[in-house]
Formats: sequence, C-alpha cells, structure tokens
Amino acid sequence: MSRELTRRELLRRTALGGIGLCLPLPGVLGSIESTNERLNVACVGVGGRGRANLLTVAGAKENIVALCDVDEDRAGESLSMFPRARKFHDFRKMYDAMHKEIDAVVISTPDHTHAPASLMAMKLGKHCYCEKPLAHCVHEAREMARIAAESKVATQLGTQHHARNAPHRTVELIRSGAIGEVRECHTWIGGERGGGDRPTETPPVPEHLKWDLWLGPRPYRPYHPTYAPYGWRFWWDFGTGETGNNGVHILDIPFWALKLRHPLTIDAEGPPVHPETSPRRMHVRFEFAARDEMPPVTLHFYHAKDGPPILAEHKLPHWESGCLFVGAKGMLLSTYDNWKLFPEEEYADFRMPLPSIPDSIGHHLEWIHACKTGAPTTCNFDYGGALTELVLLGNVSYRAGRKLTWDSRKLEAAGCPEAAPFIKEEYRPGWSV
Repeated sequence: MSRELTRRELLRRTALGGIGLCLPLPGVLGSIESTNERLNVACVGVGGRGRANLLTVAGAKENIVALCDVDEDRAGESLSMFPRARKFHDFRKMYDAMHKEIDAVVISTPDHTHAPASLMAMKLGKHCYCEKPLAHCVHEAREMARIAAESKVATQLGTQHHARNAPHRTVELIRSGAIGEVRECHTWIGGERGGGDRPTETPPVPEHLKWDLWLGPRPYRPYHPTYAPYGWRFWWDFGTGETGNNGVHILDIPFWALKLRHPLTIDAEGPPVHPETSPRRMHVRFEFAARDEMPPVTLHFYHAKDGPPILAEHKLPHWESGCLFVGAKGMLLSTYDNWKLFPEEEYADFRMPLPSIPDSIGHHLEWIHACKTGAPTTCNFDYGGALTELVLLGNVSYRAGRKLTWDSRKLEAAGCPEAAPFIKEEYRPGWSV
C-alpha cells in the first residue's frame, strides 16, 4: 500500500474481516472533529483486541502515527494498513523516539504490561486508553490512578459495556429506589476456563515473536504456545484469570449503581490453589460499609458454570452472565443488554424513572472528546483503578487462602503477610516505572 486507507476503504475491509468496529454516527463524528485538530495516536498492541481498538480510533479520523507490537505475524494486517505510521517492537523505544509527536496512547497488550506501558505514557503527559483490567496487581492499579490525576491527562478503561443503555437504566433503577434498599448483590460469569500445568517442552521461539519483550516485567521462562498469543490470560504471571477478563465487566454494573469503592473484607473460595494458573471456578464475597444514603452491602462474584444458587432458589432466568440486586421491595436482574424486575406481577404497572444518565457518544469517543476538551470520561483511571483493585483483590484472597481485612489507605491486608506478594509484584530489571 502506498497511501493511507480512506474511511470507506477502512469500513469495507473491517466488514470483510468480521471485526465489530464501533464507529460513531456522522453527526457525532462531525462534532468530535470540529472540537479540535486530530490527535496523533500511538497504539501499543495491535493484534486481536488491539486491532479492534486501533480501527475504532482510526475510524474516528484520528492520526495513527505509531504502532507497537512484539508479534509481527499477529499484528501483521494492522501494521500493513497504516504504512505512514512508524513501527516499533518496544514501547519504551517508541516513547523515546516519538514523545514529542504523540498526543495519546491506546494500550491493548496482555495484562502484565498494561501498567508499564500506560504509566510511561502518562508520565510523558500523554492521554491514555487502556484495556481492562487496568493493571496486573493492586499496587499498579493504585499507581495508575495516582499518576493519571497528577498528570491531568484524559484516561479511559476499556470497559466498553459501560457505554451501553441497559447498564445506564440499571443504575437509574437502583438509585431511584425501585427495589428499595439493596444490602445484597450477586454477580456472575459463566464458563470454566483456567487451570493447567506448566509445559515441560521448550519449542523454539517463532521468528515473528520478540519473546523477551513479550515477557516484559515478568520473570523469564522459556517460550511455549500455551502462553502466547492468548493462553496467557490464565497464567498468574501474565493474566488475571476470568476475574480480570470478564469479571471486571459484570462487576462494573454494581460498582457504579451502588457507589462502591473499597471493600472492608474479601473472602474467596474455589478449588485448591495452583501456584501458576487461575481456577476454573471461584466465589468471592465482598463486604462494604454504608455509602452516602446507601446501607452496608454484601457483593458476591461467581465464576461458575451454572451461575449462583440464588437464581434457582428464586426460579429466575439463568443468563450466562449477569447481576442480581436484592432489595427490600424486590429484585433487579441485569446484564449488558437487558434487565428485569421481580416479582414480575408486582412490577407489571411499574413506570421507569426519568433517564438521568445521558446516552454515551461511544466509549472510545468519550475518551477522544476528553483528550481534546478536558471533559470527563465515565471510566477514567480513578474509577477504573478502584474497580480493578476490587477485581484483583478477589484473586489476592483466593491465592493467599485467607479472608482479607482490607486497609485501602495502606494498601495492605491486615495481619496477612502472605497476601503482600500478590498486592505488589516485583519487576525484572529494566522494567521499573
């Protein structure tokens, strides 16, 4: 290719490739463009989910000036689509070479390099969009929120469901008192992915993969295809299991609706702990103090094939993932694209409260607009950092094998030194941030 793709070409190729490209309506796109000049955007991680993020930002007509990826094969199509963008394997070298040219960065790497790539960008004053979960450990999440506030850059956590209408209506229903005071909430995701032992064979590293850069700050281990390009999600060194993968999405709904922040206690249980891989099921119980006018609440999270027991107890629909708020007057079952009030007969004539949460212009577009105007985003790193801390604390409790009493100010589990290595992880030399 000798020139940049036109918008029409980009749309056509994306449709042919089967990627869900979330492009704004023409009127919205015009309003964003007229706000300011185009952003110069660098993307770190441009294969898989990173490709979708890249194409969405490019579809909003921002300038893609740099692309960084350690896997030339997986990222190949993305790299070829933007011939004018400079190409890098190491985001540290990209920042060194182009920090004066870059306005904003999109991070779509595996979990274990979210924080290093994002923190370096924000310290250079670059706006930052980072895929979920925000970080690989609790300390990183807190540090990312702190640096975002200090640098005053626009940030957004990649929890795209936050921009959908059903979660908006859920928040409005809870806060309007439709089911009364909520003291109990159950969230769940389905499936049973996870587990496995470290492979003993050591195949050669593919020529297209920069393995040492892929490992980043984590301890060295020989390459194996079970880690890259996708299996890393279920290895503690690189991923955060299904809690960080899908749990962060569903927990976002009660976190928002119930005005949650830091839990008092965390108690997780599941199969026997494997030192290297995440479990195929887990149940976490979080206890929260009263917030504003809201009473104390117990929040449950389940990674369970059959969902939480309360669904069968009340003969409720078994959605693959969802959130059940138990109120003093009724129950609200919610997910990303649907919601229902129970008992149904008692809510037959129920009238929805007037909408108070405006429709989103698009999750990525919120961030782009914020970069140009200083407007707030709904999942900035202050909100997203606290949400990520919550999710990761479930993993900490499970791996430590203990119920945690959480001191959010000190960032430590009182009387539980075995939790400390999971709260703040050590980096390999050369990767400090």
